[in-house]
Amino acid sequence: MGTSADAGDGPAGQGRTPYLPEPTGPCPVGITSLWLTDVSRPDPWVAGVSARELMVSLWYPAAPSDGRRARYMTPAESGLQLASRGITGVPQNSLSTVRTSAVSDATPAGRQRARPLVVLSPGFTNSRSALTALAEDLASHGYVVAGIDHTYESFATAFPDGRVTTGLARDARRRGTGFWEKVVAGRAADVRFVLDELTGTHPAWPGAGLIDPSRIAMAGHSIGGAAAIAAMLADPRIRAGIDMDGATAAPIPDEGLSRPFLFLGKQSNYTPGSGGAVTTWEHDWKLLAGWKRWLLVAGTVHASFTDLGLLADQIGIDIGAALPGSRSLDITRAYVRAFFDQHLRRKPQALLDQPSPRYPEVTFCSPD
Repeated sequence: MGTSADAGDGPAGQGRTPYLPEPTGPCPVGITSLWLTDVSRPDPWVAGVSARELMVSLWYPAAPSDGRRARYMTPAESGLQLASRGITGVPQNSLSTVRTSAVSDATPAGRQRARPLVVLSPGFTNSRSALTALAEDLASHGYVVAGIDHTYESFATAFPDGRVTTGLARDARRRGTGFWEKVVAGRAADVRFVLDELTGTHPAWPGAGLIDPSRIAMAGHSIGGAAAIAAMLADPRIRAGIDMDGATAAPIPDEGLSRPFLFLGKQSNYTPGSGGAVTTWEHDWKLLAGWKRWLLVAGTVHASFTDLGLLADQIGIDIGAALPGSRSLDITRAYVRAFFDQHLRRKPQALLDQPSPRYPEVTFCSPD
């Protein structure tokens, strides 16, 4: 992607096309979208909708292809995402022009039942595309990655029939307590359904035979990270989980959660014992009974653990991060992949054992 990297040296606000950095692994990456309908339950956010519809992106190792690079999101989704955030100084289709690396509907590559599966859940109001750079990187290292758009929680989700759903769940947020618990419970149900669709007898994706159903994990950003705990508690198929900068909401039972878990967040909210804005990690840390790490990244803000920090830098929007978006993405990719390599592939990762001179921004916390 040499030309796009060269073009991206300055702010995209100067007429340059925003782009995601190339994946670091050896595998070409493909992507496809699935439109799934769970008829076993009503939609949790819209009365009278008798089934739960989801859009899911699958990134996967692919055969080499000179096919079309996938669109980051549709122009309609871009416009709603930007307008809903009050971002007016850039073209409303900006996010639909972001250059990606994955090739649309490329041929999946690999042996049957040989690829670990990682589920990604975005933050509230974000679409699944906000974690594309992480997903592409994992796929380039041999993972199948399923990114879920949690319908009505994102500002915009485009369906193949032309509908674009909006963030109607925000109305429920204003109606009282228990909202975030409802969100993570609903997301756990979404994840369980998607896993059924990918690993069941009649899978929804023709390439699903690549997936090793005994090696499944989950990561999420913000409430998507909190939902990783809820999903692990609800579904034993999920062997390990990561919460990226999300205050947790699902109560862990007294017997604890014994599967591996990683907290990865910003210093301002998640430094233990500091009396910061979020203390749920300290509570849940005591109940994580298996392998666990608590890592903080200096100079980051909430969006730094997604593509949005990087894209904001390129488009010319200041989100207040001291650490450049490209660097925070490098760090996120490195530690997330190390965690999954260790716990899904049983490849010990020194990066997870102690601070690394390659990533001096990362602090290891020991709240015990």
